[in-house]
Amino acid sequence: MKTLLMSAVVMTTLSLAGCGALHTAVAKRNLDVQTKMSSSIFLDPVEPEQRSIFVDIRNTSDKPEFDLKQQVIQSLQARGYRVIDSPKQAHYWLQANILQVGRSNARDTNSALAAGPGIAAGAVSGYAIHRATGGASGGAMVGAVVGGAVVGTVVDAMVEDVYYSVITDIQIMERFDGAVREKSEHQLIQGDSGSTTSSYNRTTDMRKYQSRVVSFANQSNLKWPDAEPELTQGMVRALAGLF
Repeated sequence: MKTLLMSAVVMTTLSLAGCGALHTAVAKRNLDVQTKMSSSIFLDPVEPEQRSIFVDIRNTSDKPEFDLKQQVIQSLQARGYRVIDSPKQAHYWLQANILQVGRSNARDTNSALAAGPGIAAGAVSGYAIHRATGGASGGAMVGAVVGGAVVGTVVDAMVEDVYYSVITDIQIMERFDGAVREKSEHQLIQGDSGSTTSSYNRTTDMRKYQSRVVSFANQSNLKWPDAEPELTQGMVRALAGLF
């Protein structure tokens, strides 16, 4: 009887633990890539001769090899824009800073995709079965439950719900016939007990727009080499698509 009960405990634990892994593997078998912008930017249409743009894309993340600039330039040129090196002569400026590249989670990238099975399913199942047997005593029973929990954890760990994301802040400047008066104030921290306020005013002929673009890829057991091309394309489409 003890042997049969121990076998039933282990098999049930493995079955319940494997359900979470199987659900993740099936539900997340296809690569899902989404790109979202925090706010829309609308630029005034201009004549073809005014379609010139200065592009400055920087990367301050821990993956400096993730480079978008050349692909963004090519996409803009395909849309009929001249990419020039002179900010004074360009009608538009496109400035971007890549803040984060790499592993993330559902809550950080998209709260709507936050649900997912946990690795601890095996341990929870083992404890529930132990309680259901009336707290049967004996080292063999305890060993079976603990063993089933450990194996269940390993089974769940073999199928992982993986997210990779790219977060980029952007600023677009648009030259126009008029004057923009800018006022800026900055609080500069001085040591632990003081600060200095710096402010300036100026008049310019360019309007500024700012937004944030987040692109993420999600799939079970997703690897970075598979996610990188899709994330790159998503960011390029978002940045160049503003023009």
